[in-house]
Amino acid sequence: MRSSNTHSLHSRSSSWDSRDRETRRLIRRVFVLGLVGWGWFGFPLQGLSQTPREWNVREFGARGDGQTVDTAALQRALDTCGKAGGGVVRFPPGVYLTQPLELRSHVTILLENGAILQASREPKDFMRQPGDWLQARSSSDFLPLLGGRNLTNVALIGQGIIDGAGEVWWPAAEEARRRQPGYTLPRPRLIVLTRCRNVRLSGITLRNAPTFHFVPVECEDVWIENLTVQAPDHAANTDGIDPSLSRRVVITNCIFDVGDDNIAIKSGRALPDRPFGCEDITVVHCRFFHGHGLSIGSETVGGVRGLRVRGCVFQGTENGIRIKSHRGRGGMVEDLLYEDIQMTNVERAITFTAYYPRIPAEDSAQPLSPETPRYRNIRVRNLTATCYENAGVIIGLPEAPIENVYLENIRIIANRTGLELRHVRQVRLENVEVRPVRGAPLIVRDSTGTGLP
Repeated sequence: MRSSNTHSLHSRSSSWDSRDRETRRLIRRVFVLGLVGWGWFGFPLQGLSQTPREWNVREFGARGDGQTVDTAALQRALDTCGKAGGGVVRFPPGVYLTQPLELRSHVTILLENGAILQASREPKDFMRQPGDWLQARSSSDFLPLLGGRNLTNVALIGQGIIDGAGEVWWPAAEEARRRQPGYTLPRPRLIVLTRCRNVRLSGITLRNAPTFHFVPVECEDVWIENLTVQAPDHAANTDGIDPSLSRRVVITNCIFDVGDDNIAIKSGRALPDRPFGCEDITVVHCRFFHGHGLSIGSETVGGVRGLRVRGCVFQGTENGIRIKSHRGRGGMVEDLLYEDIQMTNVERAITFTAYYPRIPAEDSAQPLSPETPRYRNIRVRNLTATCYENAGVIIGLPEAPIENVYLENIRIIANRTGLELRHVRQVRLENVEVRPVRGAPLIVRDSTGTGLP
């Protein structure tokens, strides 16, 4: 089925163009900050004419033999660099077995090719308080492998690897999920930075996290480039990058192959000083393999505004682009642009739903609350996809329909059913082709707009 419309764009079009300009300015701004604040190679500089000081972890007693626990030597190197005003902590080739480490401001960790920062295989090393890790109540009971709070100018760069030894943790998580479907057994994250500014990750590989690989929480000006994130597709809850309550985040030229959300933008609580917890997130030229796709949610209470996704490729992911939330955990999600997207052999190309984890066949309106999921001003253009299940869903709530959705130049081939739209207002379809194996290309209920059957 092909839908086209030659009418002039609705009044939001000028806003979209403005947002595109803002995205380009954001990328230029963060890039310039990177050059000025970090130097050409990511080293924090005191002044542009200075060469950054460097500390080699071997000089602090790190063995890097994969057997010796190097935690004390590595932390001494980080502390010394931080106290000296910043510089580079270099990891030559080797396997550095470590317990949790604390990062410092103005410090760049440089992992050379052949350097592996290897997490300890002892769960007790990650407990904040002594005890049985299987009795932990939440992920906050654990320390991440790399952590930091209230830092400025933090970088992890190079061609090395940070490995979370997730294989120690995953079997118990799978068993817990088998006993109680949907349950997430608490485990540590790999890297968590909280309320940090000017953060850069470049070139390295993150792999085998017990749960999420990189979580910036309430961070600003985060630049992530040429990163590879890997975990087995069966490894539960191994999200790639989860920007949480963060602003001005750029993720570019990264590869994701994990067991859960490749990227998940989360806004789990309202912040007192700004209306949107997550804002100005840009994802460009990334490749997604195993995983649950590029997601917003499921926590959106604090609001999400200004996501730009461009030039990304999805191959074999469970979802393509996705928004997921539900009553009691939702908030405002607005001003989203997805463009120039290619998908091959995904389960669904588009999944925008105010229900999670399951979508009911029927529902009735409920009273609105501050935690009602509300989505508006979403534009998807220049997307092609082949789906081994359905083309996708765009489903709001009876009491809070999704508003202002513009689909342009879309081509989806689905092995089962077409694209379902339910509880959607002001949808606009232009040059949209959906080819399911069975049923109608568009399944429309309680939705209004142009280009609909």
